[in-house]
Amino acid sequence: MNQERVRAGDVLTGTVTEVGDSGVSVRLDEVGEELDGFVGALDLSWRDFGPASVRVGERVSAEVLRVNPAKRRVWLSLAATENPELWAFLKGLRPGQRLSGTVASLETFGVFVALDDGPAHPVFPGVGFLTMPELSWRWFQDPAEIVAVGQRITCEFLVFDTSNGEARLSLRATQPDPFREFARDFAVGQVVRGPVTKVLPFGVFVRVAEGIEGLVREPDQEFPVGAEVTVAIREIDPDRRRVTLVLYKDHLYIGRRDRTDA
Repeated sequence: MNQERVRAGDVLTGTVTEVGDSGVSVRLDEVGEELDGFVGALDLSWRDFGPASVRVGERVSAEVLRVNPAKRRVWLSLAATENPELWAFLKGLRPGQRLSGTVASLETFGVFVALDDGPAHPVFPGVGFLTMPELSWRWFQDPAEIVAVGQRITCEFLVFDTSNGEARLSLRATQPDPFREFARDFAVGQVVRGPVTKVLPFGVFVRVAEGIEGLVREPDQEFPVGAEVTVAIREIDPDRRRVTLVLYKDHLYIGRRDRTDA
């Protein structure tokens, strides 16, 4: 096989020539000396993580992830041929596709979901995985505030995580974005009232709507968490999803410069 004909998705065979901490080098049968095969440590196996799972001289079959002819290198995945049914299922998913399943496990780093369709994962309790930010638009500390083990959910597929054999999912993508609603319904200069939710050295955060918190920078007095304060909206930044506030007192914006000072 000529190196120009090697494409992502091809399955190549070869012999392991070197095992290191970062991965495994493979002399490929099909391209000889034209291209060097390499399997990164995270692409070796979804069962036994790390280069110790293979030995020098071992014959392997791996799927091509990407090719760099300029560097004469082919990046490979042994996990693809170790779990062909699951690999094929995950490769067939498309961003934005809706997937349903059952919450299988809550972890400090995210949530595993056992999908209704496709094979089971060889190691993890579910093929679907939700990182913490993708659980909800609103702020939370514990995933148990959002979902529970055994709960049925429908999520949006984001990407195939080839390193772990996971379908990365988003639950919040299936829900209305509260910031868009806030930006539509509120305006700069509008006065609102809400509780202080966080106190930091540089200011306090105030909840101005469900799921929306704005920052008051360096207020002129101390406020404990839970204190109700009246603020005015100084800025709404949809790109950064950020709301800036100023204290509102005696019909004046506290801390606002007069327009003549600009």
